[in-house]
Amino acid sequence: MSSTLDYRLDGQAGMVTGSANGIGKALAIGLAEAGASIVVADLPSQRENALDTAREVQARGVQALVLDLDVTSLPSIEAAIRTTVETFGRIDFLVNCAGVNIRKPVLEYTEAEWEKIVSVNLKGVFFCTQIAAREMVKQGHGKIVQIASQLAVVAMKDRSIYAITKAGVAHLAKAFALELGPFGITVNAVGPTFVSTPLTTAMFSDPAFIAENLPRIPSGRFGTPQDVLGAVRFLLSSAADLINGHLLLVDGGYTIH
Repeated sequence: MSSTLDYRLDGQAGMVTGSANGIGKALAIGLAEAGASIVVADLPSQRENALDTAREVQARGVQALVLDLDVTSLPSIEAAIRTTVETFGRIDFLVNCAGVNIRKPVLEYTEAEWEKIVSVNLKGVFFCTQIAAREMVKQGHGKIVQIASQLAVVAMKDRSIYAITKAGVAHLAKAFALELGPFGITVNAVGPTFVSTPLTTAMFSDPAFIAENLPRIPSGRFGTPQDVLGAVRFLLSSAADLINGHLLLVDGGYTIH
């Protein structure tokens, strides 16, 4: 590692899952600004939005590759990772951002809703990490960042299954870090507070939600995609080479209560 702290990602190539919209899109573009070529991976139904993300990435002077990805399907994950390695010769990093939430009281969830949330948020993250890590082991290096949530460490009504999966994602980072560290691979998680994106407009337009949650944040504001980007870019950079198995909360202090 260089003695000079370096937050750049020049010459690297990596995948951001769920990057057609929202936080994933902001991460893809922001990591491109740091010099990385980006694989924009999302569901086939999101391909037009993924192409928009790719154009934004390319406008930063780096390569963009758009791939269809269903994180609940192992063949889909394997094909996406294989194509990434065939295209760039390696996969330097993976950011697992694909996720889903269904808000309901804990007594009203159905088995189908459990299966959907767990399959995307936990199974998908596990196997995307596993399959990418197999390539990183061959390379002798790699960085993986999981997008968890502040709800990995605190509970909130009407979000029980989501919170359970995000707690699992945070611990998954520890489990993978323990086994992959000797191969030159780091695995960490980022836990954002509530983040304003086009996909969360309804939530942030609800006065009751704001009145309940904003006072809990000592920093006095909700999150933005750029807040999440700062943490992810740091963890992917050489400045974070010795950070492994960590959950970095980007929550303005929400979880200190």
